[in-house]
Amino acid sequence: MKRTALVTGASSGIGLATAAALVARGYRVLGTSRDPATIKQRVDGVEYLPLDLTSDESIEALADTLATVDLLVNNAGESQSGPFEELPMDALRRLFQVNVLGPVRLAQLALPGMRTRGHGRVIMVGSMLASFPLAYRSSYVATKAAIKGFANGARHEYSPYGVWLTTVEPGSINTGISERRTKYLAADSPHRADFERMLTALDRNEKAGITAERVAATIVTAAEAEKPRQRYAVGSNAPVVFTLRRLVPARVVEKLTHRRHDLSR
Repeated sequence: MKRTALVTGASSGIGLATAAALVARGYRVLGTSRDPATIKQRVDGVEYLPLDLTSDESIEALADTLATVDLLVNNAGESQSGPFEELPMDALRRLFQVNVLGPVRLAQLALPGMRTRGHGRVIMVGSMLASFPLAYRSSYVATKAAIKGFANGARHEYSPYGVWLTTVEPGSINTGISERRTKYLAADSPHRADFERMLTALDRNEKAGITAERVAATIVTAAEAEKPRQRYAVGSNAPVVFTLRRLVPARVVEKLTHRRHDLSR
């Protein structure tokens, strides 16, 4: 049977690579973009649909489509940085809408059909930062931890029906996301020096990071597993660092995370 997949944020980066990988695997692929007419790089075989995760109306417009999909890849999101005390509330509300509430609602619309058919996969594209929090990334970390929490809890509700929720956590990825990251910093911020040092290191690590295609391959592995694991981590020496996280005190892991980003904590 030919499966249908819906990949959000399919116009660039991980979403684009995932859509291409799923087409190659024989899926019927629906890819979303805020404005499909402006997509510069299209994948042959992908049907593009408009989706604005900040709009409830745009999300609900996909209800009938989502009822038919066998695989939902919640990839679209925003990367945000800023000192905790300087993050504007309107920016936080937008971030949680785009990174958490929107993806959760898409999953709610897709799951009943999957449950009825006795097969389905929902994959949340998270971040290793949810497991290794970083200064000045608290809002982004919180959203990625939140969608992982939804997936971890809900998988127990749906696995008896052959429907599995899982999270793919990439480390540093070379997708150009640093150019699109939203940043908030007060003009007189006492955090300016550390914040700018962290961003420089973050950009450096991302340029040296894994490709979007490698993350896409992990997403396909999760999607096609008979019983997908709770989490798939990829990049940034994931097997080593997660083992380290289990074996050494949390304070040591925190120090190592911050040193990797040129911060002394």
